[in-house]
Amino acid sequence: MDVTADGCSVEVYRLLPPAGEPEIVHAAVPAGASILELGCGVGRVTHPLMELGHRVVAVDDSPDMLAHVRSETVCARIGDLDLGRTFDAVLLGSHLVNTALDSDRHALLAAARRHLAPSGRLIVEWHPPEWFDSVASGQGGRLGDVAVELADVVREGDLLSATVRYSADGRRWNQEFTCRRLALDDVLTSAGLTFDGWLTDDRNWFAARARRWGWRNDHRPA
Repeated sequence: MDVTADGCSVEVYRLLPPAGEPEIVHAAVPAGASILELGCGVGRVTHPLMELGHRVVAVDDSPDMLAHVRSETVCARIGDLDLGRTFDAVLLGSHLVNTALDSDRHALLAAARRHLAPSGRLIVEWHPPEWFDSVASGQGGRLGDVAVELADVVREGDLLSATVRYSADGRRWNQEFTCRRLALDDVLTSAGLTFDGWLTDDRNWFAARARRWGWRNDHRPA
């Protein structure tokens, strides 16, 4: 069974359908926008975005994941990425920004920023601070044919560790993760970005743009 360096099962990700992500991204960017998708996995979001008319370059560090992606692909660590071109939008989904290590997050956001066109928009999915207060073992649901349950939730300061349990057709997969509670202003400031609006009512998605140096940002997140 193919498993990525961070413990993701390629098999289970092939079973997971999109959960509204393509529509959120599509509504936040211009029609036909070029999109750089960072951490694309098997193309669960990539392919619907292509069907919605976008030109997508999909990036992942797992050749096994990329083998299932039909768009232009790049196999690379996100933090090391430098394609020498920019995009109308950069997508950083899957709560990657909540990575436990500050150095990893800085590298992710720096890569995203250097690939943004001057008027480009960064689209981010994250765990907002309130999620860290409410999440608990036993929570879950279904994504298509896959049952998903959170287990072994442990909090230590700003860090939260847990295991995601997936099951389908008698098969089971576990994926452990650790994520960090973040203050939005700190995330944006450290990366030279400015807040550009919430994209969903639950504040799990937001947009940002590259800061214009010397220009004061009065549009603070409420």
